[in-house]
Amino acid sequence: MRVVVTGQVGMDKKEFLEGVVALAESWGHAVRLFNVGDLMYAEAPDVKSGRILDLPLSRLHALRRSVFKDILAQGPAGEHLLVNTHATFRWRHGLFYGFDYDLMKQLDADLYVVIVDNIDRVHARLLRDGHADHTLKDLMVWREEEVLATELLGQIVRGHGSFYIVARGTGQTNAEALGKLIFQKAFRKAYLSFPMTHVAGKGQALAQIERFRAEMKKHFVCFDPGDIEEKHLTSLALSAAEAGRPFVTVHAAGRDVQIQTSDLLSILSDVDGQIYARDFKLIDQSDMIISLIPHLPSGDGGPSRPVVSSGVERELQHAHEATKDVFVIWTPQAPPSPFITETATAVFGSPEEAVGFFLDNGYVPAPLPGGLFR
Repeated sequence: MRVVVTGQVGMDKKEFLEGVVALAESWGHAVRLFNVGDLMYAEAPDVKSGRILDLPLSRLHALRRSVFKDILAQGPAGEHLLVNTHATFRWRHGLFYGFDYDLMKQLDADLYVVIVDNIDRVHARLLRDGHADHTLKDLMVWREEEVLATELLGQIVRGHGSFYIVARGTGQTNAEALGKLIFQKAFRKAYLSFPMTHVAGKGQALAQIERFRAEMKKHFVCFDPGDIEEKHLTSLALSAAEAGRPFVTVHAAGRDVQIQTSDLLSILSDVDGQIYARDFKLIDQSDMIISLIPHLPSGDGGPSRPVVSSGVERELQHAHEATKDVFVIWTPQAPPSPFITETATAVFGSPEEAVGFFLDNGYVPAPLPGGLFR
């Protein structure tokens, strides 16, 4: 298995992928991780750390080609390769590509994965590493370009079904998801659908959602929209603007970061647009959608009422039209509407009932010795 992993600068992909490699090795796989940036620095010892993108493009391209040819010359048969690189760069040279088609064609990777993360976390890591010459708008655009370029690369070199978007997240869960995607082919891929904005501040519904997310990730490779949650930046920006505060403080990537309110306001439309486009892509790369409709007390003693968002309904419709399996976990006492049931493969009353169905009907692989599955 050969996998190309991309993502904009500020992702800490190396650390993330080292977790994937450790997991794969615990399953008995021999894996080699090639960090193209580190290898380029090793080949150019005269270049100060963090400054390689300031080189003339001609030397930058020559370094990259030399490193990639070395990678192609390594990796014996039976050994898995992960190549950590970039599809694009948005730097002082402007926008430029980060790969050579002829060498990518020789590598002929099986999968092309772009890692994405919350833009405030990306911003915080760049500041940590001494890179302050950017705006949030730059980072939002760069992320979109990286996704598009990686998808095009995968489509051209390998074809349909080779491209995936994976969220970096903040814990080990997402590294496990990528590890399963690459090395545990028996696991099915599921998009998790649930209301987000509509449950803000509603502790009971949020608790139901968290239990649902954790349970499904035990049984599937899950693409979870909650792993990239930027809508809260909209509320922070609007509140700060209304109060006349020039800065907003966010806690991201383990540190408090001050962001100009005007910088946040400039990306509000990008946040919404990228959520809409990205979530549909996550559905398209999945085998199924599993949607939780949480409940809240009615307040008048009647049946508990559903918490349904327009986003969830739109995701269910998109999955249905994309011929995916559509599973709905309907927890309220009030009955579901036809707009829920008519697109569903099956409707369950609880996550436990859904898991029982998945186990009984072969949706979850059987465990084998050594942490493997079939």
